[in-house]
Amino acid sequence: MGFLKSFFGGKEESPEEKRKREEARDFDVLKTDGVKALRMGKADMAVKCFKKALELRDDLETLDYLSQALIRNDQLGEALEKLNILAEAQPDNINIILMMIRVNYMMEDYNAMAAMCEKAMLIDKDNAEVMFLYARASRGQGDLVNAVAMFTKCIMLNPQFADAYLERGRLLLGMGDVEGAAEDADYLYGLAEGVEDVMKLKANVLVAKGQQSEALAIYDKMVEHNPFSIEAFKERGALRLAMGDKAGAEEDMKQLLELDPNALDSISGQFGNN
Repeated sequence: MGFLKSFFGGKEESPEEKRKREEARDFDVLKTDGVKALRMGKADMAVKCFKKALELRDDLETLDYLSQALIRNDQLGEALEKLNILAEAQPDNINIILMMIRVNYMMEDYNAMAAMCEKAMLIDKDNAEVMFLYARASRGQGDLVNAVAMFTKCIMLNPQFADAYLERGRLLLGMGDVEGAAEDADYLYGLAEGVEDVMKLKANVLVAKGQQSEALAIYDKMVEHNPFSIEAFKERGALRLAMGDKAGAEEDMKQLLELDPNALDSISGQFGNN
């Protein structure tokens, strides 16, 4: 082969060039295999492929894939380390910072989450997603007033941000602002009354307003919509008991325990005939 290259004027490949070519080929194979594994839900295999690929070459796209695989594999601390490298390389990339915020949320590190939200706001102060995540961080820190304010700002920036209405409604209800919660519940119910979380918020508001029959009708819809809804049987059973319907409460208790034998530990109130 060397003779032919010399004869035709070609340059024979040096050992170093051969090594680099083989490394480039191996890198491409490992990266491609990692992406395939990630798409197939094999996060542990994807992590191995991407790590081996990065041993051969530094590559931000592969590092990004690795961070995704680590998150799916519940290796959150290591995922944050990789995301931090990406953030240092691309400090104005809001999507990287948003992912770091979400990982901190999964780790329940609300202080770090809030700090990252403030950093994100310096890049894009009108980003509704940032406000939503900042609200979650504030709630996690126990700052409920600021959480409501951030959910509200999120809605102002994006009036179609349904999750912000939902979480603000839950928060307001927990804080005793039934009317404020009712506004969010009514808006969402008109928008998507078939969504279980929306129906639950609507029913909870009705219970808080003393409209038990109306709340019961919502819980009935929840059960019709999803006959395997643990929350629906749990909350409808409690409401039936409060309304004096012990037989109905016991029926819901039976259904609940069939779906979740450990549900009794989280139930307050007496469903029996005592």
